[in-house]
Amino acid sequence: MPTPGPLELVIILVIALLILGPGKLPDVGAALGKSIREFRKASSDVQDAVKVNVDTTPLPNTPTTPAVPNATPPATVDAAPPVVAASTADQSPVAK
Repeated sequence: MPTPGPLELVIILVIALLILGPGKLPDVGAALGKSIREFRKASSDVQDAVKVNVDTTPLPNTPTTPAVPNATPPATVDAAPPVVAASTADQSPVAK
């Protein structure tokens, strides 16, 4: 959005002077300045409230060590798995 130049500002001031009159123009200017100051203060307060405080310390309830610190892996057995013999009842009869 382009900024108004000096000619546009003069036209706006002349229109405001015609509408409000010379007696009320300073009061309107003061009220406008006060409202702009309050808006800026409120927006900076909101920005300060939104800023997040980043803290790198861990929370008190979070564990910092593993659940089982001295756990060893299960022992491996080098022996062959046991052989299970199939019973004859499990086999279907073969037609001859």
